[in-house]
Amino acid sequence: MDVDIVEEEQTQSQRFSVNVAGKRPSKLPVDEAHPFDLEAYISSYSGRTYVDRLLHIMFLCPTLAPQALQLAVAEALKGRDTNQYKAIFMAYERAHAEASDEVPELSAIATPDQRWIEETNAKNLAERTKLEVELKTYSSNMIKESIRMAHRDLGDFFRAVGEHNSALKHYTKSREFCTTSQHVLDMCMSVIELLMEQRNYSHIATYVFKAESALDSASAVRGQTGPEAPAGSAQANKEKRNAEREKVQTKLDVATALSHLGQSNYEKAAQTFLKAGPVKGLEDWSGKLIAPGDIAIYATLCALATFTRPAIRTHILDNDNFSMYIEQEPYIRELLESYMNNRFKSVLEILERYSTRHYVDIHLYHHVVNLTNLIRSKALVLYFQPFSSIKLERMGQAFGWSVDELEQQVVSLIQSGEIKARVDRQNKILKAKETDQRAALFAKAIKSGQDMQAANRKLLLRMRLQQADLVVKPPKGQQQQQAFNYSSGNPSELLSGQY
Repeated sequence: MDVDIVEEEQTQSQRFSVNVAGKRPSKLPVDEAHPFDLEAYISSYSGRTYVDRLLHIMFLCPTLAPQALQLAVAEALKGRDTNQYKAIFMAYERAHAEASDEVPELSAIATPDQRWIEETNAKNLAERTKLEVELKTYSSNMIKESIRMAHRDLGDFFRAVGEHNSALKHYTKSREFCTTSQHVLDMCMSVIELLMEQRNYSHIATYVFKAESALDSASAVRGQTGPEAPAGSAQANKEKRNAEREKVQTKLDVATALSHLGQSNYEKAAQTFLKAGPVKGLEDWSGKLIAPGDIAIYATLCALATFTRPAIRTHILDNDNFSMYIEQEPYIRELLESYMNNRFKSVLEILERYSTRHYVDIHLYHHVVNLTNLIRSKALVLYFQPFSSIKLERMGQAFGWSVDELEQQVVSLIQSGEIKARVDRQNKILKAKETDQRAALFAKAIKSGQDMQAANRKLLLRMRLQQADLVVKPPKGQQQQQAFNYSSGNPSELLSGQY
């Protein structure tokens, strides 16, 4: 159950500086062209993710740093993580150092509450000592359930105070003392939540798989246990079990999708986000780890970057369940409708207008550039499909670009093979490569004949081997499967070998 743990010896502000490095904007605009309401945005979150997102905003939006500082301090004082509280002030001082003309000095806005830090540290030490003594007592008594609960409580404590490595250690240690599938499921869900907070995407899928196995076992046990009940009561119990399972499955789907997004697997991320159940299935995850509006944004951007238009209509626009997520972010529906109606200039304008909203998201920040480029490229390919030739000037008007900007984009797509065309740089015309349909038909017919000839040779060789009794019989366990393949008459199964 152990995983490779992300080192946390650095402070939160130091870890953040590594995350934001790369070819991305170091400062984000907040103006009429790029509207962003901090209070409306942050009101969807609570707890640790609330503070983490405000720290992210401090670095990227200097003009919002004073407001973000006050909100983050107020939220941190509700918790018990003194390191996070100190990191807030360190983050603000760094923002002031990088943009002193836009960010006022820390002393003019707030000062750290040393008394709260000392009192909270004392309380945390007392609580930790108490929990560790309980664990030692239960371990000496060899009571498995009590030991499991002691490890769970210690994991919750370390997670609350920001010591993620220790929390992960105790959560995974509790697996040895789980006696039911429900206990294993609870442990896996705790680890998944912790990994999502750490943004440790690569290990989420491992625990999602274990949680799904435990969920299947727990559902089967609940369905078998209990006294026989009347038909109406039994049906009600079954519906209740299904509802509980659906809620857990929704969380697992969201965690899996976030893992795919974090690893830049955008198509799988979109597919898995769209599988998520109703908003109410998120339960305590809503706000604490992720907001419903975030799911709408992630799924839509990933789908626009990788799905075909029929797939977008089927899985998003005609999906009543996902429409509840889209309602959280109204501009998402406008973005989808513009894309489906070939209003690509409007699509790019919406992406630019809400780029600040996308960049301030801690999970999406690293992928905004890639997703925007993929959406732009797909739009260019779709626009050019019906034409045999088109003037770059006309095409530029449809996208709101100059001829030179459009030419650069088109040339890159031609070089990558996404557009099969040539650019007439003298007359500024994009011409599709002409395909000789007659020659293509003959080539296809010849290839089909060659494939059929090769298949016949393999069949004749197989028949001669069988006649000569030169057949290696498979092990007993595979005989039934082979018999099924023969009876199904599937040529790909019969000709899977190389002769």
